[in-house]
Amino acid sequence: MSTPSPRPVPPVQPELEDCCRSGCVPCVFDLYEEALIRYERELAAWEAAMQSPSPPAS
Repeated sequence: MSTPSPRPVPPVQPELEDCCRSGCVPCVFDLYEEALIRYERELAAWEAAMQSPSPPAS
């Protein structure tokens, strides 16, 4: 029997003071947005895997 994979962990949102406001590319908020999109995809895949029926034990 396989162990279920752990639920994905959401990224930590940066604080407003984490941004230096100098126009960095990428900004910490850009990186957070990318991480959030990746997390949402991983979470959707994880939820789908958790809902699919388990294969029969042999």
